[in-house]
Amino acid sequence: MDIASIGGIILAIVGILAGMMIEGGNIGQITQPTAAMIVVGGTIGAVMLQFPMNIFLAACKDLVKVFLHKGADGEAILMQIVEFANKARKSGIVSLDGDLAQVNDPFLKQALMLAVDGTESSEVRKIMQLELENKSEIEEKIPAVFEAMGGYSPTVGIIGAVLGLIQVMKNLDNIDEVGRGIATAFVATIYGVAMANLICLPAAGKLKFRHREETMIKEMMLEGVISILEGMNPRMIETKLRTYLFETGHKPAAEGARQPQEAQA
Repeated sequence: MDIASIGGIILAIVGILAGMMIEGGNIGQITQPTAAMIVVGGTIGAVMLQFPMNIFLAACKDLVKVFLHKGADGEAILMQIVEFANKARKSGIVSLDGDLAQVNDPFLKQALMLAVDGTESSEVRKIMQLELENKSEIEEKIPAVFEAMGGYSPTVGIIGAVLGLIQVMKNLDNIDEVGRGIATAFVATIYGVAMANLICLPAAGKLKFRHREETMIKEMMLEGVISILEGMNPRMIETKLRTYLFETGHKPAAEGARQPQEAQA
């Protein structure tokens, strides 16, 4: 669970509603299902026209990561790589064949399989880097879906407001209805701007961060396997790979937790 995302959206909504009520408004004034239907439906329709269906569905699926993301445990992966380095140093790289079943991450498992099969380190890097680049290219399109939503929703909100004003024009002979109708018409604009700036654009930024974090972890895995193939000292491998964790914001392990690994080196 991402406390920052959940807390942020709650704080934004509560702050806006509280400010409105302090000024004498009420929630009922901005509760307009028809306006929401116009903004949400129009925005989603425009985005579906812009992006292929598989990218759109992947973006909808990845929206969960904004609030309920559980990324890879970088520290645990690093320690696992160091264990493999210690074993490979003592018994050879082929000895890791029996440990492949313990590897849960498909990217790390594939890199280790190539290494165990005797593939040269340069070829392992080339193959896995190509896979990483292809995956990253697809993942970069997902935040673009929400950025597009953030661009379309305010404009669709204006369309909703204009449609509402058209209905208001039919009641010009009743000034009370005109005032009420204008207020209702502009609710669609509020929905459009709020959808863009409270949901779509922040979600795009958070997903960019998530994808970059996942890419850094995979780059750490690849560098770890290459280092094992090149016979680097396990302690040096740990030191080098830990820089990837610093860049992704992972906290370093406690000294007590690291001592068993260092002792094996």
